[in-house]
Amino acid sequence: MKDFKKYYTIPAAPGYVYLALTNPTTIQLWSGEAAEMSTEPGSEFSLWDGSIVGRNIAFEQGKRIVQQWYFGDQPEESIVTIKLHPAGDDSTSVELRHTNIPDQDYEDIVDGWNTMYFGALQEFYEE
Repeated sequence: MKDFKKYYTIPAAPGYVYLALTNPTTIQLWSGEAAEMSTEPGSEFSLWDGSIVGRNIAFEQGKRIVQQWYFGDQPEESIVTIKLHPAGDDSTSVELRHTNIPDQDYEDIVDGWNTMYFGALQEFYEE
């Protein structure tokens, strides 16, 4: 199992980034895929046509998202924590921490965070 931590800068205020990560309609706008998402702790979510599935653990409006991502029957929970910090004029510093990623999935998950997830979100707000 491996952990991944990285900071991203998104050219939008934290409130907008939070909505982009939690509102299914907005997720579809920047990802191009239908999403099932709720800000109700304990609810299940599905992104990229079921490629990413899990359970929502906690939310702090405009500041923090905590989720469990499912990777089959692994014994330790894979936890994603996203913290949003104001960064200058209408920008957000995103602090991502993803723990307990299975070794065989690590490279794909890191590439996904960098390109499909936060890379796509950066492009969405730059346009």
